[in-house]
Amino acid sequence: MNTTSNHFAEADSPSHMESWRAVSAAIAGNILEWYDFAIYGYVATIIARNFFPSGDEVGALLATFATFGIGFVARPLGGIIIGRMGDTKGRKAALLLTIFLMAIGTIGIGLIPTYSSIGLFAPLLLLICRLMQGFAAGGEWGGATAFIVEWAPQNRRGFFGSFQQASVAGGLLIGSAVAAICSTVLSGDQMESWGWRIPFLLGILLVPVGMYMRSDIEETPIYRAAKDVVTASETPGWILAAKAFGFTILWTVSYYVILYYMPTFTEKYAGLSRTSSLWSNTIGLVMLVVAIPLLGLLSDKIGRKPLLIGCCVAFAVLTYPLFSVMLSGASLPTVITVQLIFGLMIAMFSGPGPAAIAEIFPTSTRSTWMSTGYSLATSIFGGFAPFIATWLISRTGSPISPTYYLIAAAIASVIVIATLKETAHSELR
Repeated sequence: MNTTSNHFAEADSPSHMESWRAVSAAIAGNILEWYDFAIYGYVATIIARNFFPSGDEVGALLATFATFGIGFVARPLGGIIIGRMGDTKGRKAALLLTIFLMAIGTIGIGLIPTYSSIGLFAPLLLLICRLMQGFAAGGEWGGATAFIVEWAPQNRRGFFGSFQQASVAGGLLIGSAVAAICSTVLSGDQMESWGWRIPFLLGILLVPVGMYMRSDIEETPIYRAAKDVVTASETPGWILAAKAFGFTILWTVSYYVILYYMPTFTEKYAGLSRTSSLWSNTIGLVMLVVAIPLLGLLSDKIGRKPLLIGCCVAFAVLTYPLFSVMLSGASLPTVITVQLIFGLMIAMFSGPGPAAIAEIFPTSTRSTWMSTGYSLATSIFGGFAPFIATWLISRTGSPISPTYYLIAAAIASVIVIATLKETAHSELR
C-alpha cells in the first residue's frame, strides 16, 4: 500500500501567520455565504403569505418550508460537482464559484415579485433561486472545511477547523440579527410588504467582499503535495462517505430544527412575538459562535469522540424536557436560557465536528467524498427538518413532537461515531 504521509512530510509546513491568513479569507466568505443561505428561514412566515397564499396558514407554511427543503435537493449535486472541482482544480477555484452562485440566488429572492403580482411564476422563481443556493452550499461546506483543516497545524486541527463551523453559525447569527432589526424598526405592514426583502438584497455585499477575500488565497500545502501522489488500496470513497453521512445526521437535524425553525416555533407555540422570537434565537446563536472555538480547542487536547458522543447523549436526554419548558408558558428570559443551553449542546458537536469529519478522508478525495456524504445527510435530514417539524405538529396536534425527530437523529449518529477511530492526535492523510 502506498501512503502519502512521507510525501506530505516533505511539504513545507505553513507558519501560523500563513495559516491564519488563509483561514481568515475562507471564514469571511463563509460567514457571508451562510448569511445568504439562512435568511430564508428567518422570514419564513412572511414568505408563506407572499408566495403561497391560501386560506390554510399551516398549508402555506408547509409549502414555504418544502421550498426551503427542496433547495437542499441540489446540495448533493453541488457537493459532487464542486467537490470534485476542489479535488482536481483546487480548493480556491471551488470556493470562488460557490460564493458567486450563492450571491446570485440570494439577490434573486430579494427581487422576485410576489404571488399577487405574477401568480404561479413567483413560487417557481423562488424555487429556482433556492436550488441555486443549495447547489452552492453543497460545494461550499466541504470545500471550506477541507481548506481550513488542511491549513491547520497538525496539533490544532480541532481549533482551526472549529472556525469553519463558527463562521457558519456567524452567518446564521448575522442573518437572525438583521431579520430581528428589520422586524424591530419596521412596522408589521412594512415588513410584510417590502421589509422582508432587505436581508436578501444585502446579499449583494457578498460579491465584492467575498470574491476579494478569496481571490488572494493560496492552495493548502497538503493539497499541493497530494496532487502528484497516487494512493492505492484505500478504503473505497463511498464507504467513507457513508460514515460521514451517519456522522452528520444529528449535526444537521439539530442545526435546522434549533437554529432555523426555532423562531417560527417560539412565535407559533411558545407565545413570543415575531420580534422576541428572532432576538431569542439571535442570543442563542451568540452562545454557539463563542463556544464552538473553545470546544474545538478542547478536542485537540482530549479527543473528538468524547465531545461528539456527549452531544448525542445530551440531545437524546434533554431535548424533550427543554421543549416542554418552552411550551409551558415560559417567559422570554426562560426561552432564551433554553436556547443558550441548546447552543452549547450544538457547539459540543460543531467544535470538533469539522476536523473529525475531514480526518475520515485522504487528501486526494477529501473534498469530493466529504461533500457528498455531508450534503446527502443534510439534504435528507436537515433541509426538510422545518417541514418535518411542522408536519409532525400538524399530524399529532402536539407541539412537542419535533423532539422525537431530534432524539432519533441523536441515536443514529452516536452509533456511527462510536465506530470511528479517534483521530485528534493522528497525522492528516
